[in-house]
Amino acid sequence: MDDIISQIKPKLASIISEDSYKTWIDPIQFSEYKDHRCYIMVPNTFFRDWIVENFESTLASLLKDVTKEDVKIEYVLKKEEKQENTKGVVIRKPPKYNIFNPRYIFENFVVGASNQFANAACLAVATNPGKTYNPLFIYGGVGLGKTHLLNAIGNFTLNHGSIGPDRICYTTAEVFTNDLINSLRYEKMEDFRNHFRKMDILLIDDIQFIAGKERTQAEFFHTFNALYDNMKQIVVTSDKFPRDIENFEERLRSRFEWGLIADIQSLDLETKVAILNKKAEYENADLPLDVAFFIASNVDDNVRSLEGSLTRIVAFSSLKGVPITIDLAKDVMGHLIKERKKEITIDLIIENVASYFSIKISELKSERRIRSLILPRQIAIYLSRKLTDSSLVSIGEKFGGKDHATVLHSIRKIEAEIKIKKELKNAVENLESRIKLT
Repeated sequence: MDDIISQIKPKLASIISEDSYKTWIDPIQFSEYKDHRCYIMVPNTFFRDWIVENFESTLASLLKDVTKEDVKIEYVLKKEEKQENTKGVVIRKPPKYNIFNPRYIFENFVVGASNQFANAACLAVATNPGKTYNPLFIYGGVGLGKTHLLNAIGNFTLNHGSIGPDRICYTTAEVFTNDLINSLRYEKMEDFRNHFRKMDILLIDDIQFIAGKERTQAEFFHTFNALYDNMKQIVVTSDKFPRDIENFEERLRSRFEWGLIADIQSLDLETKVAILNKKAEYENADLPLDVAFFIASNVDDNVRSLEGSLTRIVAFSSLKGVPITIDLAKDVMGHLIKERKKEITIDLIIENVASYFSIKISELKSERRIRSLILPRQIAIYLSRKLTDSSLVSIGEKFGGKDHATVLHSIRKIEAEIKIKKELKNAVENLESRIKLT
């Protein structure tokens, strides 16, 4: 009979996950069909047992649809075939897990309000691994410095600690998954487990990659337990909070929540300028402050985009032999300058005013009548009226349900005072510019 396994594979692909299909179904091969028995080849005994436990009933049902017979599945191990072809097998070199990017160190990580907590947590872990915050879970958007911090932990530990390079492992969740698959196929699971479970520090980047990958999550779960029970340090990064990662096992979520969870928020304008200044200093470039603010205001909250824009501007300046100016930056960045079509909302205004005066948003909206809150609140209300089309009633609702008269009083008060108080006028104008650039 023809290869009936190939006939049912497309049907299997349509009813199980893509990862399960690639890991467990794709490698199996048809051997022969004889006396109502279908012989299929599998890589090893572990593979066979997994197929029997998880997919055999589905396989049998689909084979019956094709053959119109009740089919018994028999498994043939590829071991002998593999041994015969050993000479042709390319031996995969073990990955280098502990190579850290030397540019990613704590000393050149620009710390701002958005990443201060995560930086402090990573430094504490690097100084005292396994004893302070374990596990440490860092989450935040793309390009905000998570990989930098992981590498900084590795570099710091190697340079200052007593842990050898063979006891620190840095890798991505994707590499972890790929190595697991290869270890299963080549019957190297013992080596795989021994490698990760002997570490003193395990640093895994982008852990959300293993979401939906049942086998990888199971293996990582047991690796996590082995390390944690022996007080070994575990640090992972993700683009989401543990409970927001879809198709992630509950037992893994709960373990990440055992330790410390630190987020890296979007970069504020000042931090982006500081990053640009640090980069300019590293490249020995003369970057005027107004140009730094211009770049920071027109590039997304992504460190790579910021540094890439500056690199192009510095290169253009050097090649042309002209100083770095805003006009030059406009010419070089060109279409990369993001369009300012973002709608200004009352929430955006509240957020900026609260940040400017270093108060909480809840305080700005509260009923508390102390001077340190009244003035920011009146400014926020004034700007809400000036920069949006919202009615007085709508503005009042955004500020804790204040009535029409209170809102109107705030607006008129600021309008009057900025005519006679220069410092207040400058502060309001500064805030207005900042909101428009956000």
